[in-house]
Amino acid sequence: MESKPAVKSVRSNKDYYDFVKFPFQIYKNHPYWVPPLIIDEFNTLKPNKNPVYKNADAQLFLAFQNKEIVGRIAVMVNWLEVNKMGKQKARFGWYDAIDDLEISELLFREVEKFALKHNLELIEGPLGFSNFEKAGLLTYGYDQMPTLGTIYNHPYYHQHLVQLGFKQNLKWVEYEIDFPAEENLHKLNRFSDFIKTRYQLKVVQIKKTKHVFPYLYELFDLIEESHKSLETYVPIQKSQIENYKNRFLKFISPQFIKLIVDKDDKLIAFSVIIPSIEKALQKANGRLFPFGIFHIKRSLAKNNKAAFYLIGVHPSYMGKGIPSIIFNEMAKVFASKKIQTFETNPELETNLEIQQLWKKFNPKLHKRRATFYKTIS
Repeated sequence: MESKPAVKSVRSNKDYYDFVKFPFQIYKNHPYWVPPLIIDEFNTLKPNKNPVYKNADAQLFLAFQNKEIVGRIAVMVNWLEVNKMGKQKARFGWYDAIDDLEISELLFREVEKFALKHNLELIEGPLGFSNFEKAGLLTYGYDQMPTLGTIYNHPYYHQHLVQLGFKQNLKWVEYEIDFPAEENLHKLNRFSDFIKTRYQLKVVQIKKTKHVFPYLYELFDLIEESHKSLETYVPIQKSQIENYKNRFLKFISPQFIKLIVDKDDKLIAFSVIIPSIEKALQKANGRLFPFGIFHIKRSLAKNNKAAFYLIGVHPSYMGKGIPSIIFNEMAKVFASKKIQTFETNPELETNLEIQQLWKKFNPKLHKRRATFYKTIS
């Protein structure tokens, strides 16, 4: 006899392990799902590992039926967002479930209870604690692998959210672009040189990862400036910057980091590219050792595909052609590394400046994603 589904809070180390491992179960052998690194998930979710918990509260839930795990979800309150920015919002993320609306309903009921307990007015997700976790439910492009910084999910997740009364809020688009023809690159190079001369800008040459460190806090300040108008924006704390540095810089070759400064050496734009390591992560299956690190390092060293991971332009330089400098510099790296295709990071549908740049290179719109919100009472 089938038992009724039930939800429990994550408390023990085993619960955390079960929470992190559940997607490995429902996406087993899936051709497009990319397993996260298990250690990275633990370090993000456990309060004693992630400094974001200094300004946040969270609760994780697991859904069970017939003693089997059938769903999971996390609900978070970032108090900087609530108290400093006046957004009475709880975030949900790490949402995965079998195709059973009752399971999703039970999970979101716990999310709503948690939000109401903290006197909040709405819930929104998928989001992480801050701007640096994966965000946005995939709504189009289910036959495509996600990039390192994005989510893959089954199509029925979207259906469940709509049936539960959620509405779309932020919408992102993602493009795939083949390496441009030489003629287009010449035009891009000329335009890039024109913009650099006009605004007295220069590109910082990064030869070693440690050369990024003097710019690190300035880079995060620029991220703050260029992202603070977004609804998902939350201020970044210094302890979080150190955490992100330790988590992500090891995956990034210095030549894939581009910094643009003004005549006073003040950082005004940047980009971070990561070779596409999704297939390597599939082979690693969540673990760096014994062989996962080998697959990842090989993919970082030799790859014909890359993805924009982060990009930022100071608001005072918006609309002045700065993305052409960024793309021109990356095109040089792509040519030297024989990268044939690259993917854009998720861009808001309203980010017309960067999308105008891509239009020159015959972009293929291959993924869409969105956050979903619901007012509660």
